[in-house]
Amino acid sequence: MAGDLYPPRRLAEAAGATRRAGLDALLLTPGPDLRYLTGYDAHPSERLTCLVLPADGPACLVLPRFEVGSAQASPAGSMGLEFVPWDETDDPYELAGRRLAGAGAVGLADQMWAMNVLRLREALPAARQALASTVLRGLRVRKSAAEVAALREAGETIDRVHACVPSWLRPGRTEREVAADIAAAIVAEGHARADFVIVGSGPNAAHPHHEATGRVIGVGDVVVVDIGGTMPSGYCSDCTRTYVVGRPPAEFAGYYQVLQDAQEAACQAVRPGVSAEQVDDAARSPITAAGYGEHFLHRTGHGIGLETHEHPYIVSGNTEALAPGMAFSVEPGIYPGPHGARIEDIVVCTDNGFERLNNAPHDLVRVGA
Repeated sequence: MAGDLYPPRRLAEAAGATRRAGLDALLLTPGPDLRYLTGYDAHPSERLTCLVLPADGPACLVLPRFEVGSAQASPAGSMGLEFVPWDETDDPYELAGRRLAGAGAVGLADQMWAMNVLRLREALPAARQALASTVLRGLRVRKSAAEVAALREAGETIDRVHACVPSWLRPGRTEREVAADIAAAIVAEGHARADFVIVGSGPNAAHPHHEATGRVIGVGDVVVVDIGGTMPSGYCSDCTRTYVVGRPPAEFAGYYQVLQDAQEAACQAVRPGVSAEQVDDAARSPITAAGYGEHFLHRTGHGIGLETHEHPYIVSGNTEALAPGMAFSVEPGIYPGPHGARIEDIVVCTDNGFERLNNAPHDLVRVGA
């Protein structure tokens, strides 16, 4: 699967895109851009690892000598990519800069450490620095069939975790205890790591990015559970469901139905040629019409792939047209306090509509007494 997920042709495609963007090279340190082009999941540290990708000419990977074996074992090892190892007494920035003598403009990985940015500026003082995303965004935003398959696997895996959540939501347990069970299950079900576990109970359900606390879950609490992780493939999951312990508050059932309808309307709006902001409007309009507009506090969605949050962003003002292969969340929420709710699925735009990658039920799950 690695060869399909990380094909060698991406280096040539990125070089061509670099040239068309008017840049002389890309410089990519550990992070999603480096992994996208090479399949190498390098560990970021004070020791420089950097892909030097000229618009014209061969690419190379500058890296510590003792990490060459790890790089060779990754998909990067079968790409014909030159490795340029350096020793502890070498200056790796000088090695990278020497490959680009005379460069007038270079694109740097968006998540590059400031230390790397400044050292590379010293090594290439005449080169204007730009963001590599101006080049790579167009490549990464449309997922290949192999990438969609990886995201589908991630979605199925996180769905299995949500299926277990009711067994952990018992009165008397804390949010933090439930979150620990969920984090362990994310890994046990097949993720390489759990990236986030939001367990917001009672009034905490009204805070979209609540961090699990020692609050004790009680009867009548609404609980928003938003969870995700990174699979061994490098591709991510992200899914939110809302639960209630016992009988829900009287006013909650009405707006939860509005939320269900809004989330479904937004999914049904997804198809090629529809703008990102039109999908946002499809979610927002019914919520506003029902009188809850001020309680929908965030955008409708975000792209997903090697990062949990990446392009495209499903938000008002984004007029970008959807295209087949774009993968993103559809996650409207209503947070009036003293409780709230969110429903989130990952969807992929297809040739004539959409595919939902999360298939856990949307109905409010009642657990316990």
